[in-house]
Amino acid sequence: MRSVLSRSTLLALTLLLPAGVLSAQQDSRLVNPANMDTTCAACTDFYEYANGGWLKTAKIPPTRTGISSFSTLGDHNTDVAHKVMQDDSAVVRNGKAPAGSEQWKIGTYYAACMDTAAIDVLGLAPLKPTLDRIAAIHSSAGLVAAFPALRGGGGGRGAGGMTPFGVRPSADPKNSSETIVSAGPGGLGLPERDYYFRTDPHSVEIREQYVAHVARTLQLIGESESEAQSDADKIMALETAMARAEKPRSQMRNPNASYHKMTIAEFSALTPHINWRTYLNAVGGKAATVVNVTQPDYFKALDSLVTNVPVDTWKAYLRWHAANSGAATLGSAFRDEAFRWQQVTSGVKAPEPRWRTCYAATNGALGWAVGHEYVTRTFTPEARERARKMVDNLVSALRDRINGLDWMSEPTKKQAVTKLNAYMRKVAYPDTWRSYAGLRVKPGAYAENAVLSSEFEQQRSWARVGKPVDRTEWSMTPPTVNASYSPSLNQIQFPAGILEPPFFDPTADDAVNYGALGAVIGHEMSHGFDDQGRQFDAKGNLRDWWTAEDAAKYKASAQKMIDQYNSYTVIDSATHVNGQATLGENIGDFGGLTVAYYAMEKALDAKGPSARKKIDGFTPEQRFFLSWARVWRGVQRPEAERLQVNTNPHSPGKWRVNGPLSIMPEFAKAWGCKEGDPMVRPDSLRAKIW
Repeated sequence: MRSVLSRSTLLALTLLLPAGVLSAQQDSRLVNPANMDTTCAACTDFYEYANGGWLKTAKIPPTRTGISSFSTLGDHNTDVAHKVMQDDSAVVRNGKAPAGSEQWKIGTYYAACMDTAAIDVLGLAPLKPTLDRIAAIHSSAGLVAAFPALRGGGGGRGAGGMTPFGVRPSADPKNSSETIVSAGPGGLGLPERDYYFRTDPHSVEIREQYVAHVARTLQLIGESESEAQSDADKIMALETAMARAEKPRSQMRNPNASYHKMTIAEFSALTPHINWRTYLNAVGGKAATVVNVTQPDYFKALDSLVTNVPVDTWKAYLRWHAANSGAATLGSAFRDEAFRWQQVTSGVKAPEPRWRTCYAATNGALGWAVGHEYVTRTFTPEARERARKMVDNLVSALRDRINGLDWMSEPTKKQAVTKLNAYMRKVAYPDTWRSYAGLRVKPGAYAENAVLSSEFEQQRSWARVGKPVDRTEWSMTPPTVNASYSPSLNQIQFPAGILEPPFFDPTADDAVNYGALGAVIGHEMSHGFDDQGRQFDAKGNLRDWWTAEDAAKYKASAQKMIDQYNSYTVIDSATHVNGQATLGENIGDFGGLTVAYYAMEKALDAKGPSARKKIDGFTPEQRFFLSWARVWRGVQRPEAERLQVNTNPHSPGKWRVNGPLSIMPEFAKAWGCKEGDPMVRPDSLRAKIW
């Protein structure tokens, strides 16, 4: 899933906002001198120029890893959706919600999570059946036989999972209308596989802290201190071997590198000690006939580990991951230890209030029911239609941009426009709401509810295998402050949660809205033509539709962008952005801004000279770029920023501003920047895709 960044056209767009939305989020004025730092020239560091005052005064709450425009809007949307849960809980307490209704389920689930006294009384008890299942393993064959029962987490079986792999239903990348099975690596406890091998002091410290965390958690489930330390060391060695067999994320950006479709029998032949037909039958995949194995070499190595690593080490590994995945539903000792580890990886100073934990849990289990009530309270069908028109106008702008490219040949342009015209456009909320009729929820049983929710979702997911892909299904609930593009579905998705200030403000001028929401919409549309998305056709199938010459030109330009972002650092001079791993998002930023800029210019031309007047001393073009910079302002704790660079496909906020703007002639013209200025990248080094 892609994170937000795109912006669209239309001036006629106005959205119905919740009462008080602006005061709940931030100053709606684009140009607030207190938020800027005009002592820093715009052509030297535009991010600092636009946001320096705000950056100097921003304070990160103890419970957060950072604050940003995204988190501010997210807090507002969370407050609205949380009120839904509180209201539903009150209705349940008063006996006014029909038992088994979605309102009753929301209220009951949330209330059970909030009852920490009852959760603490249960302590380790919810995990005991899983621990007993692990204790009954006595051989490598027994280990394999236990995998189906250990595939999830949530009290040992839900969100996180314990198996050293991920096997799930997914669209066939080369036949996107069919749901098959996808199998890939999994089961690591550190944030990313490279953490197991980096030699810098920070990574070494993280590994040491991780082993200590594993040991403390194992003591919570009954191991002695010496046993726990010994097991933690063995778990670290096993996970390191697993990580060594897994390919780095930068090597997996080419979709063809992760496409190895085979029969279930062929998959089993890769792993003589793991029968995948047996596994799939046990988890609900009886209808499966083929599987896409994203990394065959990983599964070959895993098969060797299953037989060569002592069973007792595997059992310790499973106990650790059972406790880790179920920690949120267990007693306070487990929650405290989980937070202690969170402090190490993110730098957060204090745990979030319990209601935020329960909001996230309830939203995870019943998100579409919560989202339906959220939309009823905050959004109208009329607002949705206006937003849809904005998306349509941005698609039109991108179509014009593609047709005007001087480096792309006509055959490739024709295919690109065909793909763009085929985009499925999902705006605000779905036409048909997901039903939770089959989900069981029990009063006062939070851990059990987490398991029931996980099983409900797994059964629903596995029922798709062998059936046509449901292209109408959404992947983000309405309150989400995000947006996405799906290569296999060839769709763009914009939940209601992002169609609010600072991304869209009906009281603002066109430049502000095009520089924010327009660029977000354009970003997601551009993903269809980034280094990964461009390899999928109009139907969402992995197929090469480019001429060889055009593909070569594209790759050469993309390499310039990789080199550009590789040069950017965060925290210190040694911590670099990974230009290869962030390439798709960086292309999305550049493409989204370019398309939105020209959509804005077209709209301003249509309105006449009066539309180009200065506001607060800035031209529309300058306000466009100021709006983009405001969207990406944010501060993070050093630990969180380092974690983002190591694991996240998005560049840090500063480089999402300065990076694309420095290769846009439109920016240089708007601000009078000259060759040699830091915000003007030399022409020979600029990526020229859009």
